[in-house]
Amino acid sequence: MSNFAFGTYRISEHNAQHIEALKEAVRCGIRVIDTSSNYTDGGAERAIALALRTFDDDIRESVEIISKFGYIQGHNMLKHQQENFDGVVEFSPECFHSIAPSFMHEQLTLSLQRLEMDTIECYLIHNPEYYLLDAINNGVDEDERLDEMFRRIYNTFVALEQEVKNGRINSYGISSNSFSKQHNSPEFLPYEDLITIAEEAAYSAGNQEHSFTTIELPINMLETQGLQCAKWAKENGLRVLANRPLNAQFQGKMYRLAEYDESREYYHHLNELLEVCDNDLLRTLYNLLEQLDESKHKFGWVGDYETFLFTQIIPHMKKSLEAIEETNRDTLLHYIDMFLAEYKKMVAFECSRRTKTELKAFFQECHTTMQECALKFLMQINEIDYILVGMRRSSYVDQVLSLKA
Repeated sequence: MSNFAFGTYRISEHNAQHIEALKEAVRCGIRVIDTSSNYTDGGAERAIALALRTFDDDIRESVEIISKFGYIQGHNMLKHQQENFDGVVEFSPECFHSIAPSFMHEQLTLSLQRLEMDTIECYLIHNPEYYLLDAINNGVDEDERLDEMFRRIYNTFVALEQEVKNGRINSYGISSNSFSKQHNSPEFLPYEDLITIAEEAAYSAGNQEHSFTTIELPINMLETQGLQCAKWAKENGLRVLANRPLNAQFQGKMYRLAEYDESREYYHHLNELLEVCDNDLLRTLYNLLEQLDESKHKFGWVGDYETFLFTQIIPHMKKSLEAIEETNRDTLLHYIDMFLAEYKKMVAFECSRRTKTELKAFFQECHTTMQECALKFLMQINEIDYILVGMRRSSYVDQVLSLKA
């Protein structure tokens, strides 16, 4: 049976609930925490350090930290604009990527500082397939792009083997969404030669044995293609971490395999805010609130709403509030915050209701919540060592760990 690990995507050192959830997980026996240099721009690693400070040395040393590198966002993006990192793939205006050895060395140094550690147990190349995606977009021949992809991986494996020798990491691996693609997909990252590449890298670094130990990839009830890669990994003595257990892609859509309760406070906060905005000065905000209420059932999944919130709703609200005096603005922002918190709950409720209907065939034998069935499905797969679950509240930790009881 698989074990659970704590996934720290969207974990922040500024959120007390997140810190307490990490502490609760460690207190309850979770001994693997997965993070990355780009999770909340380094905030997830700092949160881990804050949580682990509260434990004795023997507990801290028993917790394995897995971190990753590759993304150039946030502070990394600003630094790249000044220094120009090596081997950069400019995938989109907001997302650059590099797995160059020089970039890896720097990111590892920063991760160790944020984690307040001398050694990271396992360090992963994070989605190296960004090179493949960029090469596909630029019309690079398949053989040529795969040769270049493996050349880049080999060079980084050599550098990672050197970091093992230097004692800054104990092992390394790859986290890749492309491990879970169909083999005939141009985005598929072939994995069968990775052991050989690791052996050659170890030889080049002067190590007797390679330290390539871990792969991470998406596996869930709807996306099972990655089980082929997991089977290969176990046959070759590698550890398998399954991510995105509850966020699944199916037939071009994204689904959250979880159920949420309907907000009991939503209409109270909506009507309260509408009443405050029912004047000529805030008419555009009033109209926006009515449109949001009418659209709460139209989002594909919660992630779509979160993107819409930051790209459309918040900028629109900020513009509407420009004409308000600062004192009144602060009061209005309080009402807006309470409304948006309940609106997200309503969106999650509507999305989960639709998900259960559209994916009825997958959950015919499910007599509990979707999330419980989705996690229990993975728990029974022998090829999976750890299931990475985002647990941003202590109650989530308790709910997840209760499945092993």
